[in-house]
Amino acid sequence: MSIATIESHPALLAPFGILLASIAIFPLILQHHWERHYAKLCVSLSAITCGYYIVRLHASDRVLHTMGEFASFIVVVGAFFVVAGGIHLHIPRPSSPLTNVLLLFGGSVLAALIGTIGASMLLIRPWLHMNRSRFQPMHLAFFIFAVGNLGGLLLPTGPPLFLGHLKGIPFFWTALHCWREWLVAMTALALIFVVLDTMAWRRHAQTRPIGEAHFLCHGKWNSAVLLALLLAVVFVPSGFRELVLIALATGSYYLTPHRIFEANGFRWQPLIEVGWIFLGIFGTMIPVLDYVELHAGNFRLATNAEFYWSTGILSGMLDNAPTYLTFLALALSLAHFDINSTRDVALFAMTQPQRLAAISVAATLFGGLTYIGNSPNLLVRAIAESRNSACPGFLAYIIKYAVPILLPVLGLTAFVSFRH
Repeated sequence: MSIATIESHPALLAPFGILLASIAIFPLILQHHWERHYAKLCVSLSAITCGYYIVRLHASDRVLHTMGEFASFIVVVGAFFVVAGGIHLHIPRPSSPLTNVLLLFGGSVLAALIGTIGASMLLIRPWLHMNRSRFQPMHLAFFIFAVGNLGGLLLPTGPPLFLGHLKGIPFFWTALHCWREWLVAMTALALIFVVLDTMAWRRHAQTRPIGEAHFLCHGKWNSAVLLALLLAVVFVPSGFRELVLIALATGSYYLTPHRIFEANGFRWQPLIEVGWIFLGIFGTMIPVLDYVELHAGNFRLATNAEFYWSTGILSGMLDNAPTYLTFLALALSLAHFDINSTRDVALFAMTQPQRLAAISVAATLFGGLTYIGNSPNLLVRAIAESRNSACPGFLAYIIKYAVPILLPVLGLTAFVSFRH
């Protein structure tokens, strides 16, 4: 009944389109108004879609299932965000190309373990501090590439891949099937960065600042809590898992000295913003997934390369989380599977690993093409601007860094793994 209704009333897709367009445009041209009213917009659009499903289509079970997935998603993201905020790193200055590239490489691995949002919030301030004497827009771009996006490929500890895990993709699937793509892309980015940063480093006189000259880690006991969170996500059944995560995050927050959160500039606003936006995304995505399932054959995507570039381009232009879920639904439908069946999703991952890898890699890596491609991007830029660091504008980021640097790396990754 719902699919037929969607076919005759495509206006049901409008809330999703309005939401994505708003996320892409309003923070750039009407930032003050967006900050005041984005939550109302997200709730309203989600309520319109979900209300129609409940009242007119009598599909309340579908809405409840989706909201359950949203609750699980935000609990996982929030738990890692809170616990990561209880760890403060002090990395002595001045930096060098070697220390910088090691932080980017290590940050990408850390992002796999605690999520791109958690790793970005943990490392952006040390990154700004250690490069303070010679910080350039390039440093912000590479941090976003490596930590904010590429780091999300190996494990589904945050958007977009956690959405697939909620649907039934095994937790370690991307680590087992996409590690080569991660290594190719990370190695290429590291080599490019070393060359560019060495040139920048030689242009600036290196003077060692007065102050603490040793690496320090305050709140290091929270590293054990992060490990407990990861184990809970992997092994604890859904339903009870969320309670365990909330308990661990709450305990960490109240037992961590407040001075550590102050040193990190910890604020709830980034998590609140992600929560409202994804509430809107989860709610308005319901008819989109139904539409994709109904019209899968009309998209005419037949090869892994076509899935890779289509998923990637839209992930960079829009937001990579809903794009990932949309193309996952499309691939499943073309293979005669149902995205709302965890058994079907797990079977798809087993029988068509290259297709799933193409979608997963593209959604994750292409999220760094623009500031709006992935949720950590704008958060990182906002923190850098608050520290009066040089940040590229929206178009400058794309023209000077994303297109000439990241896009060739994405092409290399496609050549290695997704040529056909």
